Amino acid sequence: MRMYDIIMKKRNGGELSKEEIRFFIEGYTKGEIPDYQVSALMMAIYFQKMTESETYELTMAMAHSGEMLDLSKIHGCKVDKHSTGGVGDKTSLALTPMVAACGIPVAKMSGRGLGHTGGTIDKLESFPGFTTALTADRFIENVNKIGIAIMGQTKDLAPADKKLYALRDVTATVDNMSLIASSIMSKKLAAGADAIVLDVKTGSGAFMKSQDDAFALAEEMVKIGKNAGRQTIAVVSDMDQPLGRAVGNALEVKEAIATLRGEGPEDFRELCMVLGSQMLLAGGKVENAEEARGMLTKVIEDGSALRKLEQFVEAQGGDPLAVTNPELLPKASMVVPVCADRDGFVGRIACEDIGICSLLLGGGRETKESTIDLSVGIVLEKKKGDAVKKGEVLGYLHANDEQRLKAAKEKFLNAYSITDSCPKKEPLIKGILQ
Repeated sequence: MRMYDIIMKKRNGGELSKEEIRFFIEGYTKGEIPDYQVSALMMAIYFQKMTESETYELTMAMAHSGEMLDLSKIHGCKVDKHSTGGVGDKTSLALTPMVAACGIPVAKMSGRGLGHTGGTIDKLESFPGFTTALTADRFIENVNKIGIAIMGQTKDLAPADKKLYALRDVTATVDNMSLIASSIMSKKLAAGADAIVLDVKTGSGAFMKSQDDAFALAEEMVKIGKNAGRQTIAVVSDMDQPLGRAVGNALEVKEAIATLRGEGPEDFRELCMVLGSQMLLAGGKVENAEEARGMLTKVIEDGSALRKLEQFVEAQGGDPLAVTNPELLPKASMVVPVCADRDGFVGRIACEDIGICSLLLGGGRETKESTIDLSVGIVLEKKKGDAVKKGEVLGYLHANDEQRLKAAKEKFLNAYSITDSCPKKEPLIKGILQ
């Protein structure tokens, strides 16, 4: 088998076989096939697309390119949750203790943030001493003992995807539905969960800007999961404005804790309820979504979800007192209000720009080597559709550096559009695919 023939076949619109896909993935992972040939193939795939069968075989080849986690020693049905990423998306911080408190084991691999979206691991490291550097045995032991563990993605998990994504990133071949879906699902399948719930974001702060593209991606990933024998559910949710009110690592942790106390913002709580209900359904814990919602509400009201977060933080080396007293979390030296310059309604919030605003303050990574300031970020006082008067506070910037603050303030003001009429309210949940 020759790589040249595989490139030409795909260039001419042919369907690649399982053997041809395995050949190029194995060869590329081992360094036997050069970048320039795989770049040519990626461009051919970009233009000619992939069939459902090709997409599935590519996903499985990437999943099997490294370690396949064996979670069989964990008791019960393991349900994983994955978000395609957005601004203020701290869902895992509140959702996983809620689900674990309901009796569904949560064994999750998470990543760090890069660019305008934050990473779960960075947020969790706001707890002093917290670590995700767990051995596989400790990871499994924690899940069996307290019902929850989160660790960083190992370099041995789907290494072909990591290598392929880096190449696609510099050859303008990222934006292809089959390549995006196989990238996400290869890691999810290799991570060993029995069922997968996907939160596919759509809107100005999401990777998928259009709703049609978000649904297409969701459908593609559900098909892959089904073909791989894993129950897979996709929730398409709004990311046309930040989720909740807090954007920034420690600030988002505080908001997640408030939500577990029953005090969090309505949109964030609702998303946790919807995703949590799907996780309980997938795990066979309940018969219907109404029963699931009741169970999730109960663990918030009786405090067991908050206690689960406390146990989880302590089990991974963090200070559990920061759960009961969030004032122990990192705090910025300056909290500066940004005010509206006219009366009206918040017509639009450029969501990605709010994420960049947090990045400018030091709350995100511009490169993989960047150091994050866990204390900085934004707390929004006004969201889309809210009435606002001139001089009223739109949001507070939490900062430690005057220069960074100046750049972020300008970005923040430009992100807000004040209109004369109230905009139409958009639903948070766009749809659920099974």
